[in-house]
Amino acid sequence: MADDGDGDEERHRQSRLFTDDDGGFDAERAREESLPVEDGELVDTDELADHQRYVEGRGIYDERNRVNDLTGREWKYATKSVIPEGYPPDVQHDLRSEHGGQKPPRLCAELIGRFSKAGDTVLDPFAGVGGTLLGASFCEHEGTGLREAIGFERNPRWIEIYEEVIERENAERRARGEPPLAGQNMRQGDCAALIEDVPDDSVDLLLTDVPYWHMDELEQTRNERATRESKLGAFDAEGDARAGDVARPEAEETQSKSDWLADMAAKFDRFADAVHPDGHVVVFIGDMYREQSYEFLSADLARAIESTAPLTLAANLIWYDPTKDLHVYGYPFSFVPSMVHQNVLVFRLDDGD
Repeated sequence: MADDGDGDEERHRQSRLFTDDDGGFDAERAREESLPVEDGELVDTDELADHQRYVEGRGIYDERNRVNDLTGREWKYATKSVIPEGYPPDVQHDLRSEHGGQKPPRLCAELIGRFSKAGDTVLDPFAGVGGTLLGASFCEHEGTGLREAIGFERNPRWIEIYEEVIERENAERRARGEPPLAGQNMRQGDCAALIEDVPDDSVDLLLTDVPYWHMDELEQTRNERATRESKLGAFDAEGDARAGDVARPEAEETQSKSDWLADMAAKFDRFADAVHPDGHVVVFIGDMYREQSYEFLSADLARAIESTAPLTLAANLIWYDPTKDLHVYGYPFSFVPSMVHQNVLVFRLDDGD
């Protein structure tokens, strides 16, 4: 008992060494002295369980974590259902913006960090200009470690842009004395055919932004008709072909919503075979306003996938972009909100599949 008391006294004495002017615990000073601090308290590393270890600057990591490489403190933050972040237009945005539906690579890196571990394999079957692949590469330098990524893309132009982005970005990084981003495995072709070459249970995370119906097949560019008349049937003046963006009025639809949902469900049923039983499937999908009525595509897609594929919806995260430009829709006759968020559906494989 005497030893325990001496140990308690030592911890109390040590805590008193790092107090602020008001006598409270000075966590900043403790960190400067390289002492383990968690939630403003000194961590007694001798009391950690065998499956726990303290990671300097990040907190306590539990070796039993099968989902990701996050510490308890990082996990707590990652469980927020809203990601309120306007990611800067970096990573050769001038090139990538030709594809109006591209997602910020650092947003992809954030999601990859939540749902995979270092060395895991990430698949994006609708890769576009490679936001997911770039995110997997950023994890090496700005996250918990490099992930290997595979992307499927039919349009050779988007693949050319991804390759040029990597080349330009790495030239700039080398000039700044920063390590280069790893190139990832971008494959050209139809995802329905390319998935046949991916072994079952070999993918740890599927992260993708699904195409909106079949509008990607139409000839569209982001900057064409950059501004157009505000009207009730439009949310965004810069849509391209992704859910959450607006189909251009001059574009001819090639597929009904019901056909699109059936097609997506069938594809995810096949994709699920490639995903490891402990893995996740994460899907960007925006809701839309169309022909004076809402289209809750996120709910429709979730139901379609769950009814067809061996996947269960585990969470619906919201990516809220506070920097998105606002437009005056419906004024002064009807209230129409500006869409500044997208849904991020998180699925896990059904038990036993």
